[in-house]
Amino acid sequence: MNKQILPPTSGNHSIAPGSTGCPVAPPLVAPGSAGCLQTNIGRLTLLNPVTVASGTFGIESSEYLDLNLLGAIVTKTITKAPKDGNPPPRLFEVPGGLLNSIGLQNPGLNSFINDMLPLYSKYSPPLIVSFSGSSISEFEEVLQRLEEQESIAGYEVNVSCPNVKKQGIAFGTDADVLFELTQKLRALTEKQLIIKLTPNVTDIVTLAQAAVNGGADCLALINSLYGMAIDWKTGKTRIAKGIAGYTGAAIKPVALANVYKVAQKINIPIIAMGGIYSWQDALEFIYAGASAVAIGTGQFIQPDLAIQVIEGLEAFIIEMNKNIDNFHGSVWGIQ
Repeated sequence: MNKQILPPTSGNHSIAPGSTGCPVAPPLVAPGSAGCLQTNIGRLTLLNPVTVASGTFGIESSEYLDLNLLGAIVTKTITKAPKDGNPPPRLFEVPGGLLNSIGLQNPGLNSFINDMLPLYSKYSPPLIVSFSGSSISEFEEVLQRLEEQESIAGYEVNVSCPNVKKQGIAFGTDADVLFELTQKLRALTEKQLIIKLTPNVTDIVTLAQAAVNGGADCLALINSLYGMAIDWKTGKTRIAKGIAGYTGAAIKPVALANVYKVAQKINIPIIAMGGIYSWQDALEFIYAGASAVAIGTGQFIQPDLAIQVIEGLEAFIIEMNKNIDNFHGSVWGIQ
């Protein structure tokens, strides 16, 4: 799964990651500080289009990379009450990626606000808090508590969890429910509202449109695919819960297709994720219509992958004497 790809160089000079202009300017400046990477995702302006995917990132990642270099910081999903998560085994590596069934393990809303939020607040990029609930009223309650915290720039709403009032059907698979949820959350905040969509539906565009109609500022896609692994010698499932989430390099073509399909039909920004292991992968999603990208499973192989992606994108765009916006939605060759 590990891909090592070097940034480009040109003609008579090397393009140093982090150079400060478009075209080339003095080196030795923090990667992503060049104006050519600046992008907008709804109500937020990011210095660069690279963030991290919720569920693969935590504050402890600051040991491996400078969080101040990210375009934005996205937390692990939190819930009203603490969750212990699913029973083990809940991780299993498979060809092309990883099966995971963590089960939204988190310390709960109170602990997040009191203990974790002050740690995140030390960093300069916009802080996006991912959260979920088991009913619309619970989503509302969590958001109201978070609204009291000044350091939060926006929210990623994880709609992949079961709706207890709808026989366990995930919020993100029912367009009417998703519209209602988004509309009610929109009424509670003027901050950035991002809806994270699941690909495990018949028509992701219908769900995307429901979120847009409900007032979302931005969409995040895709969440993990369904996956499973079985020990051929014993017949025992490799994951205690059986079916798990499948992420990693192998899902990139699925993620690209979903981003492209949604970008053709909706008019709000997209944060894309799914199989991004290099700056070239990230650029493909921007061609497909994404305004920003999130690095997920690749971080388990290379903890500072997000910074490498920023450096590579910046070097390439400086090389091309353009801005990141010049590549947005510019895929061609489709007949």
